[in-house]
Amino acid sequence: MSQRRGACPALFTPMQTGDGLLARILPAEGITPAAFAAFCAAARRHGNGTIEVSARGSLQVRGLTVASAPRFADEVAALGIAALGVPVLSDPLPDNPAALIDAAALAANLRAAIADANIVPAPKVCVVVDGGGTLHLDALSADIRLRAYSLNGETRLAIAFGGDASTAAPLGSIPVEAAADVVAEALRIIAAHGDARAMDILRAEGLGAFRKLPHVQPDRGRLGPRTQVEIIGAHALRDGRRALGVGLGFGHAEVETLIALTESASAHGARAVRPASGRALLLVGIAEQDATALARETARLGFVTRADDPRRRIVACPGAPACASGFIAARKLALEFADLLSSHFLHGDNLVHISGCAKGCAHPQPAALTIIGSERGCGIVEHGTARTTPHTYVDPRQLAAHFAQQSVEPAHG
Repeated sequence: MSQRRGACPALFTPMQTGDGLLARILPAEGITPAAFAAFCAAARRHGNGTIEVSARGSLQVRGLTVASAPRFADEVAALGIAALGVPVLSDPLPDNPAALIDAAALAANLRAAIADANIVPAPKVCVVVDGGGTLHLDALSADIRLRAYSLNGETRLAIAFGGDASTAAPLGSIPVEAAADVVAEALRIIAAHGDARAMDILRAEGLGAFRKLPHVQPDRGRLGPRTQVEIIGAHALRDGRRALGVGLGFGHAEVETLIALTESASAHGARAVRPASGRALLLVGIAEQDATALARETARLGFVTRADDPRRRIVACPGAPACASGFIAARKLALEFADLLSSHFLHGDNLVHISGCAKGCAHPQPAALTIIGSERGCGIVEHGTARTTPHTYVDPRQLAAHFAQQSVEPAHG
């Protein structure tokens, strides 16, 4: 099990949760339908049969035990789908027509360079590689951000540190072919600061800590954030085929349902399944004429196929009885009250968070509304986190009546 303070769960270092051990897998690239089905089968054999896609696009398997976790890790490792070591995230559609580089291939090169250099920075340190496609990664925070852009016919990588596209500190730009050397050296600098992350270093030393990185042109690479593109729906690929984006209700699905999804996608010609940020899956390689039929089939399986589906704006942990720490059946409540909560709390970018307990594992950040399970019932917090002291407690059986009586919508958060 993962014991280092602040560490994230991984394939070979699962983390203890209320419903057993949790393993997190960052896929190295697109997963073939057969390999994805095999991964699901391994999760059913060794876990509790629930798979999650995280907000950052990782796969999570719950309910592992001390005995089953090593067997699960060995089986998944044999599939060759997991990226190991320092997390290097890339945009999910490297074959998007707007992409300037193959971000997945560059991410693989970076992982190899980091492993060869034996660099071990603090837990949670990560790298983002954005190829410049439409399904970009501007919303993801990272210690090191690379983003491809074109200037006067030349493709370069903007490099920035410690944040998302809006908050990261830009240093300049580098040649694509120099990325492995630059990232490895930047990670050495971060690792030399012990358990610090890039943001900690920036607060203490500013960008001066990274000024001596090789190959950087400091007067280039200042790129602003882009409009977020909807991942749900069909996306064009270079070969004229489509990738269909579907969401997982509250970020999770049962193994049998995912296997059925994989079989349906494969029957329609999908060559890969790609987990993506926003708790979604991309079914890659669908013929244009098959995309609508596949969307109907995935909807029948219970997946999110509409951008306005309220389940996309509600984050819920497993809760009771799956999690021993949960006081309420968080996902059951989320399903029951999705439409009701949507009418009162989901405006703009607002989220609703339903947490089985005060730990708030599924969404540590503030939300427009947080419902927290406790011995006193459901604690209600507006514009806070699961660790905020609730202003009201409601019996779980009275939640529907409580929100139905709300006549004043909270201010937008």
